[in-house]
Amino acid sequence: MLPRALSRHVARQPRVSSSTAARLRISNHGRIRSFHSSRVSSMLQIPEIGGDGEENKQSRSGWERTKEILTKMAESAGITFASIAILGIAGMTYHYYYKRHVVKKMDEAFEDGDPAFELTMHRRTSEMEGWVERSHQKLLDDIIAGRISGRYYLLIGEKGTGKTSMILEAMRKCSGSCCTILDAHADPEIFRIRLGKALDFEFHEDYIGSLFSIRGPRDTTALLDIERAFNKLEEVAVGKVRKTGRPLVMVINNAHLIRDDADGNNLVELLQQKAEALSGAGLVTMIFNSDDYWLYERLKKLGTRLEVVTIKDLDRAQSVQAFQLARLRARGISCDVETANRVYDLVGGRPQHLAHVAGHRNILKACQELIDREKTWFLNQCGLLGEDMDDDVMESGKFSTSAMFLMRELVEMDRRRLKDVSIYNTLHLSDHKLPELPLWRARQVMTRPDYIQVYDNLNIFTIDSLSRVRADSVPMMQAFHEIADMPGFDDFLEETADRVSAIESLGRTRELVAKDLVEGGKYTVKDAFRTFAIKLVQPEEEEDKAESSLDHLGKSDWWNQRVKKFTEQIEEEEVALKEKEAKAVGIPKHVEDVAKIPGDVEEVADYK
Repeated sequence: MLPRALSRHVARQPRVSSSTAARLRISNHGRIRSFHSSRVSSMLQIPEIGGDGEENKQSRSGWERTKEILTKMAESAGITFASIAILGIAGMTYHYYYKRHVVKKMDEAFEDGDPAFELTMHRRTSEMEGWVERSHQKLLDDIIAGRISGRYYLLIGEKGTGKTSMILEAMRKCSGSCCTILDAHADPEIFRIRLGKALDFEFHEDYIGSLFSIRGPRDTTALLDIERAFNKLEEVAVGKVRKTGRPLVMVINNAHLIRDDADGNNLVELLQQKAEALSGAGLVTMIFNSDDYWLYERLKKLGTRLEVVTIKDLDRAQSVQAFQLARLRARGISCDVETANRVYDLVGGRPQHLAHVAGHRNILKACQELIDREKTWFLNQCGLLGEDMDDDVMESGKFSTSAMFLMRELVEMDRRRLKDVSIYNTLHLSDHKLPELPLWRARQVMTRPDYIQVYDNLNIFTIDSLSRVRADSVPMMQAFHEIADMPGFDDFLEETADRVSAIESLGRTRELVAKDLVEGGKYTVKDAFRTFAIKLVQPEEEEDKAESSLDHLGKSDWWNQRVKKFTEQIEEEEVALKEKEAKAVGIPKHVEDVAKIPGDVEEVADYK
């Protein structure tokens, strides 16, 4: 029965193809392998004691997650640390590179050449027309060439005497090696920028350390920047002196432009401290070039290594040579010695004035125009206001009268000198010698100690390193003579001085006015014994017969009236002189009386 059933079952199965049979065999084979693998793993599994399988599975999954988190944290910490390390190394590398780059640039600023472009214009003038050697040129050549060290210098002299030209000439001779120059300024910020240009120092303005979260050092003031620049200069100077054996030279031109206030004094003090320290070490020689005296007073207080060099005008021989060269360059015309001497007699030996006159066609006219310009400048700054000066301009009156007092004193000194015949006859052969006063005496003449510095700044008077006061230039002294020779100048000066004194006395005087008495009332005073009344008795008004002839004039007619007054005074003096001459030749009395009649003037003249 069984074989037959099996045969029927097999007969009922559908026929399959060979490919289908192959796929079935592969599937059954995979199932068998999976079954054996699961049996083997279950046989090799070691059961845990004290817990069932579900808890072990949960514990296993928690530890794996913790281990995975710790692994990721370690990876993140490693990446962060590596990034910070790379960033820090890059920042420190850039920082050290930047410091070396700053020192290298500053060192190159003192190489041969013209890094600040200061010598370019000087070459165009000095090499073409020649150069007039002066007494201090050799000293400046030695200082800038580094042959003299251990000191720092102040060049002081009037504007236009050639101080800057002499410095640039000395720099040209050494090709600008180991030296630099900058122009001072009243604003410390601009001074900082110019110092950076001269030293090729950017004051960390090009520093990009902020990219590495490092704060830059530029957030500061101008004085701190200047201090940092000198610190770098000291570092450069050490290497430069070791390499070349000569100190560096820094020239601060126009140092008088620094203001005489708190900021300016702080800047001057900083520069002087650096000059003292660097010159004492033989590293840097600093040269201050100034037109005004106040800087010398400021430096003298703390100066131990300070040397003062006074630059004056050219003498007659140098002026003649310089004028001939300037005339040839400006107009292409040679000038004879006599004309050059005449120019020196009028305008002196100031190189600025000689160059100005040499460029004009009419030389003598240009000299007179220069004198008139100085005269106008002095009157515009210190002109007198007279007795009609307003109360509100008393300070201007003080300023003007002080200058005029000093001017009159210098003119009188020059007049006394010219009275000597021997000196007068040799004026066309000798050098100019302007009258001068000690500074303490000049302050006595002015009756004020504080205005002299302002006059020096205005180029009216000048003070040299020996504290001697004189006119700023020969044309200014010529203008002084013309002003002092004006008719009635002394009276006009005294009137202005009296008006200033009157205004000051009004400020010190207080008036007490009893209005009741002025209006006709009276005061009754009683005591235990008597009674009396106080009443104001006013004098009768009289016509002012001595009314001033200027009361009816406006301010525009005042000067004409004063000129008329002086003219009448001169005419009276001439009449008195004629009477004196008539008495000398023995003219009869009746002829003198006839001379007073206008119609007989010609007859008297013929008689005489």
